[in-house]
This record gives sequence, C-alpha cells and structure tokens, in this order.
Amino acid sequence: MNKIFESPAQAIADIGDGATIAIAGFSVGHRFATSLILALREKGTKNLCLVCNSLGDPGATRGQILAENKQVKKLIAAFSVRPGTPTASEDQIVAGDMEVELVPQGILVERCRAGGAGIPAFYSPTSVGTALAEGREIRDFDGKPHVLEQAIHVDYAFLRGYRADRLGNVQFRGGSQNFNPSFAKAARVAIVEVDEIVEPGAIPPELINLPGIFVARVVKTTEKFDLWRRPERRPSDKPRLYNGKPALTRAGIAKNAARLVKDGTYVNLGVGIPTMVSNYLVERDVILHAENGVLGYGRMLTEENDIDPDIYNAAGQFVALKPGASFFDSVTSFEMARGGRIDTVILGAYEVDQAGSVANWSTADAKRGGIGGAMDLLSGKGDLIIVMEHSDSKGRPKLRKRCTYPLTGKSCVSYVVTDLAVLRWDGGRFVLDEVAPGFTPDEVVKLTEMELAVAPHVRAME
Repeated sequence: MNKIFESPAQAIADIGDGATIAIAGFSVGHRFATSLILALREKGTKNLCLVCNSLGDPGATRGQILAENKQVKKLIAAFSVRPGTPTASEDQIVAGDMEVELVPQGILVERCRAGGAGIPAFYSPTSVGTALAEGREIRDFDGKPHVLEQAIHVDYAFLRGYRADRLGNVQFRGGSQNFNPSFAKAARVAIVEVDEIVEPGAIPPELINLPGIFVARVVKTTEKFDLWRRPERRPSDKPRLYNGKPALTRAGIAKNAARLVKDGTYVNLGVGIPTMVSNYLVERDVILHAENGVLGYGRMLTEENDIDPDIYNAAGQFVALKPGASFFDSVTSFEMARGGRIDTVILGAYEVDQAGSVANWSTADAKRGGIGGAMDLLSGKGDLIIVMEHSDSKGRPKLRKRCTYPLTGKSCVSYVVTDLAVLRWDGGRFVLDEVAPGFTPDEVVKLTEMELAVAPHVRAME
C-alpha cells in the first residue's frame, strides 16, 4: 500500500467545483496545509464549502486566499470575522455572496468526530441560551437543557503533520494536533502534507497520532514553515483615564485576576488580556489549559531563539512548557472543558450584565463574529472570571443592565476584573469588593451602568 503523491497539485487534482473541504490548523500561522491550499488556489475550483476554525487574516496562507480568489461559497467556522481586520471574506459575507454557519469551536470538532464515528447527531449543553440555539431542537437531560447538533461530513480534509509514512500513519509535533484528527475522520478523502516522509516502522507505534486508515493521501510540503505572527493592534500598555485619573493597565488587570485563581487548579485562559495572566501564575501551583491541545504551559516567549513553533497557546502566542506538560487534539481538549475538568476559565468580553450574562463574540449579529471556544468553556462547571476595561474605547459602559450584544453565556459569570474594580457574584448580584488605587467606590458605581452592591470594606486593587 502506497499513499504517497508526488506533488500537492497531484494530491488535489480530483477536487471539483462544489466540494466541501475541511482545513485543519490553529490560530494565526501554525501548521496549516499551505502547499495544498496554494495548489487549490492555482486549480481555481469554485463554489467551495470550507470547514475550518477561521479563514485567517490577509497575508496568511490559509483559507482566506481562496476567498480572495472568490472560490468560497459557504463557510462553516468558529470565526467568520475578527475585530479590526478587514478581509475579502467579510466583504463577501456582508454582500451576501458567502453563506456562513458559525459553530462553537469545540462543537465544530465534535461534529466532525461524530461524522467519522457514524454518529448522526448528539445533544450538547454548549450554546444554550444564545442566538445560536434559536430554532434548534432542545431537550433536557438531568434537568439541564441541551441543543441537538448534527454530524459533519466533508469530501476532503487538508491536514498538516510532522512526519508520515507511505501507509498514511501521521505523527504530529507539540500542540499541532488541534483539528487534524477530527477533520480526517469526517472526510471521504483526507490529504496530509508533512515535513518528512519515512518508511513504515520509522515512526514508533506509540508516536503515531493518526493511524493511516484515516488518511488517503500523503504529500511532502513545498512551503517553508514561517513564524508569522499577528501584529499587535495596541503596542503599548497605557492606562485609560477616568475622571482625569489613570486606571490600571491591562497588565494590572491580569495581575489582579491571577489573585483570584486558587492553587491546585486547572485554568483556561482566553485571548487578549487573559493570556497575560499566565505571566503571574508561573510560580503558582496551577496548570494551564489551551484549547489547541496543551496542558501545562507557562509564560509567554518573545525571543525567537527560545521559540518552538509547535508550542503555543490558544491565542497563537509561543509559550514555555512546565514539567509534566502534555499534548492532545482539540476533541480531547474540549472534553476537559465540557466534562467539568477545568476549574477556572478567564475570558475577555465586550459586555457583562447584572444577571451575570456575558457577551464576547460579536458586536453585530449572530451571523458574523468570532465564537472560538468560549461557549464550550462556559458549559463546564468551573468559575468564570471576566477581564476587561471598565468602559470601551468610546467611553460607553461595558458593565450593563442588560447585554446589548449577542450572548456567549447566560447567568454564568463568577467574577469581573476591570481596570477600575473587582466584582464578585454573590446572592444573585455583583458585589464591589475592590477598586483601583486613587478611586473611590462611589466613583466606580457612577461609572457603572449595572446595579452594584458595595462590600462593607472595599479594598484597593494591587
């Protein structure tokens, strides 16, 4: 049996118009099947349905270049747009030329896994109470509502591995398994591009992450791996001014959120300010979890000599590993979340309301936005800590009586840490426990739209 193809163009030659293709890979530029994507662009196949985490930013060799070439008719993804990043795909979505089905990240991989396992549908607690559940079948199990999810089947899957043999056995490296196994299983034809092709037996059986039975074609990559990173939109960490006085910086928000994390716990950090929390947990008895498939990472790395391109967090930032770290795929990662194994989740948000609900994925409507893994993470049993600035860049309140943006989760927030305050959910309301140095509780209350209770002894934040 020999599954090796001579070139990416040969490996994708039979993909016709209207095909459904799952493209694995995570975050900004980590281990995408760039050779296969470029070959498909050159082939010019039209009316494609793409299944992926996101199409990516302009300039990154991902599904976005197929959208720029007007080859995509439908997108099934966890991210359709990212704030502040105009793309060809967003223009086509707005114009009605591209159909979108937004799916929470953990449900996306689970639907693909189900498709490969011969399971036509399943019920999940993810997205209950949000716009994504509207019009869907919902059933109660053990007194808790669950949404019916349909399995996903695709014609082809584009995968990126480290090594493969001619039998199709694949080894991934570091945290780069992510979507690859579930997408391969959902596909009629799974195609993997790898850095190295070896003879059967060269990969020890215990290092084979995807057995060859799930892989139809193997091709060697023709593209050099690039440590391409998203530019920082806000290069300096300057505090905002409220009443003419400086509040805490984003680093200060992260530091105060870290104080709420209990020792001996598993913690997931979201994108943005939450990633900064990892730098304040380095010496703590805390194990960090990332949706892309890493358990036990530590501080963020900035020096290129220290970076391993296959070790990164859910924000795509390169990180160090702590002793005892482990790697796995996205299905396993979200089993940890929905199964209640994660003790604390720290996320950013656009808004939190006085019912404890949070909105963090769309500022427009339920057809455009970036859900990521947030809805899956909220369906677990752990504490939810929201970190954000007290007001938005235009001075509008983010702590609202009622969220004005589509909900990520309903009545689920345990704490809110802003650049002005620490709020604790207690007895059906938020209690103001701490305020930023230089501010009074009365000032914070006046700068907050939601109703707050004030603790008897309000402390100063660090």
